[in-house]
Amino acid sequence: MKQRFPLVPLLTALFAASFFIVPLIATFYFSLKMTRGELGFAAYASVFRSADFLQTISYSTIASLVAIAVGAVIIVPTAYWVRLKVPKLRPVVEFISLLPLIVPPVVLVFGYIRLFGSNSWLPLTASTSGTDVLLVIGYVVLSMPYMFRAVDNGMAAIDISTLTEAAESLGASRLRTIALVIFPNVRAAIISGAFLTFSISLGEFVLASLLNRPAFGPYLVQLGQDRAYEPAALAIMSFAFTWGCMALMQLFATRKPGQRWLPRAAQRITP
Repeated sequence: MKQRFPLVPLLTALFAASFFIVPLIATFYFSLKMTRGELGFAAYASVFRSADFLQTISYSTIASLVAIAVGAVIIVPTAYWVRLKVPKLRPVVEFISLLPLIVPPVVLVFGYIRLFGSNSWLPLTASTSGTDVLLVIGYVVLSMPYMFRAVDNGMAAIDISTLTEAAESLGASRLRTIALVIFPNVRAAIISGAFLTFSISLGEFVLASLLNRPAFGPYLVQLGQDRAYEPAALAIMSFAFTWGCMALMQLFATRKPGQRWLPRAAQRITP
């Protein structure tokens, strides 16, 4: 029996995609019209020549990478311990990890300012480095739902009980087991969560603006108030970067986490 061509589902998908693709094409076309009478990449060149762009993108990149490292160090041992020792508390931990999606960032940052302000016992906002620490903590909190979900799914794909027993039979401590066995086996999950964290932190506006940090999000908003073509170019660049992160995330996520790290880890943890 000859199968019918799925015309209706295809048209429905194209219609839905047009709501995303058409504005993107229009934005890209507008970004090319900075030079009157011809199309070109003058807006993109202007963005890359800006010292503020380089400063803000560098600052946000460093803050995002630090947030990724801190988040991985907190989330991976927590998810490991909950799955291994206290699985009954997993719904509670999942609920806690979802709180950043419920509490608005503006409430979070005002809570930070109130708790760690100049009159606090720990006045982090009194110095630039302290405010940077608050910003990184905010990035870790905002990305916690995505990092926890990615790591928890990675934990579900491996037999952590068998890996833990094998490592302990070789004389490894719990800390060495997490560092040399668990971390490598959930590497793909950590990388997936890292890309999501990086995408969220790079364009975040509320925390960086209210903490008065030279981040990329406030710069993008300010540029949109002062210029016309450069913000369109930055929007296209941000979309391209996000798509690149999603492609890399998909690449690493499709690699099946296996037990291939155990022999190598066994060589490291064997006394």
